[in-house]
Order: sequence, then structure tokens, then C-alpha cells
Amino acid sequence: MSESSPISRRIGRQAIPRSTAGVGLVELMVVVTIISMLMALSIPSYQRIQRKARGAAIANDFRVFTAVLQARAHENGSWPAETAAGVVPDVITKDDIQLETWIGPTAIGGRFDWEFNQLHNGVRYRAALALVDTADAPLLVDIGLYQEIDAVLDDGNLNTGNLRLGNSNCLLFIIEP
Repeated sequence: MSESSPISRRIGRQAIPRSTAGVGLVELMVVVTIISMLMALSIPSYQRIQRKARGAAIANDFRVFTAVLQARAHENGSWPAETAAGVVPDVITKDDIQLETWIGPTAIGGRFDWEFNQLHNGVRYRAALALVDTADAPLLVDIGLYQEIDAVLDDGNLNTGNLRLGNSNCLLFIIEP
């Protein structure tokens, strides 16, 4: 019997090149699964961060607009006349605020509205700033977010203090009761 050498055994077969540096399908699927799980875990954190940023933007806008309106009322001796949603009171100029912030939709939708001597939920307020729903800028009604904004600006309770729920669940910041 003749013994065949290892070289002669390979001659009859075609050599299939194999790479030792390649990534197999199983490894690729494991990596994709891990990345998917990390993404799924990060989405709620991202949404929470977005929510806090929106609330902070609204709270800041309320503070800035209230300070400007109070300063103008002090200078003029009276509050400005009532305006419609998205219309800047005539005593406020572009030097006072960024007018686009008042005119355009806010971070949670809706538009700012100057309320002079208006009735909200059966109570008349002499001076207030409202964030109201409009046809072209619907307001996101999220009571939890409203309470977070109230905690930053006021007492955290939408039924007491300066920040309250107004007509149609609008946000109402009372400047002078």
C-alpha cells in the first residue's frame, strides 16, 4: 500500500481561502443586538432631557416677558391694552425682547397672549401672561410638564400661586391679580 503525502491529498481538492480576520454572521448579529438595546435604553433619557429643556425654555420666556411688561407698566403708569395671541403689546419693542419668541410657536406649541383685565375660570385678573392654543400652533396639553414649569416658577401647584391653568387648559402666569 502506498501512503499518500499531505500534499497529494490536497491536490485533488480546491483550496478555499479562509480569512482569520473576518467577522461571522453570529458576531455581527450580537453587535447589532447590543447596539439596539443601548439605543432602546437611551431613548427615555433623551426624551426626559428634551422635556426638561422645553419646560426651562417656557419658564425663562415667562420670566423675561413678565419683567419687561412690569418695567413698561412702571414707566407708563398703566398696563398695556389687551392683545390677541401672538400679537406683541405696543409698549414692547425689539430692543426689549426677541419678538420672534413672542410671535412664533413656543417650545410646547401655542403662542403667548397678553391678558389685561380678563376672566379665566371665573376669576378676573388685572394683568397676566397666557400661553394659549391657536389654530396654527396647537398647544401641547401636558399637565405633568405644566407642573414641572410651575415648580420652577412658582409653588408646583397649578391651582394656587402665580402660574395656573387658565381657560381651555392654557398656562396662565398672573402678574397682578
